Amino acid sequence: MSDATSRRATRARHDALVGLLREGVGSVEALSTRVGVSPSTVRRDLGRLEREGRIARTYGGALVRDGFHERSFGESEQLAQQAKAAIAATAVELAPEHGTVFLDAGTTCLALARLLAERGPVTVVTRGLEAALLLARAPEVTVVLLGGEVQPLSHGVVGPLSSLALDRLAFDTAFLGADAVDPGRGLGEPTDREIYVKEQAASRSDAVALLADGSKLGPARLPAWLPLDPAWTLVTDASAPAEAVAVIEAAGVRVVTAG
Repeated sequence: MSDATSRRATRARHDALVGLLREGVGSVEALSTRVGVSPSTVRRDLGRLEREGRIARTYGGALVRDGFHERSFGESEQLAQQAKAAIAATAVELAPEHGTVFLDAGTTCLALARLLAERGPVTVVTRGLEAALLLARAPEVTVVLLGGEVQPLSHGVVGPLSSLALDRLAFDTAFLGADAVDPGRGLGEPTDREIYVKEQAASRSDAVALLADGSKLGPARLPAWLPLDPAWTLVTDASAPAEAVAVIEAAGVRVVTAG
């Protein structure tokens, strides 16, 4: 088989995989059977499609990423689990002992909450319901849960009550999550209310760490954006696209690659 023929066959297989994912066929084993190749070939194909931004990997399979689809907390928790754990292990070193930190909502920040629960005395102010419940069981963590309206998908709070509390607080470090990190636009979210809470928390913090796995870096269709501040640190993982990282670093943002 010539190189050109091989490339055409690969493209056709990739298109077939994306089509099957759209139909709801999500497991590696099922995809392997449907396209007639080995599971290891499917995994390699899914890895390439993920790097190209066409899909997002899940535990044991994948999901299509056409434009932006805000996922439920449970669905998000299945994505990029190893990357989120690695990011959390790196980010926890940025949390000062005996200090006060802001912890955003989202599954990457929840991974960080699990590690903060094992740390010495620290105060954690959070807008994430799951993080608050988890940290409330940690004997040396003081937990402050912001008030506000609970977002049905992310389980994070937003609104005037959140803003009122943030106006009266200050943090050593703010750990922010993101639905997308566009090298040109910045931190992206589905609503301006979520952006405002993040902007407010960042403005009340001595240091800001943005936590985002590599699948979130790159152009995205979102309505609300917060520009990246050169004083921030982006903590990502090895899957982050090199081109996006280079643009972000050129803007003055420190990028730390976990793992």
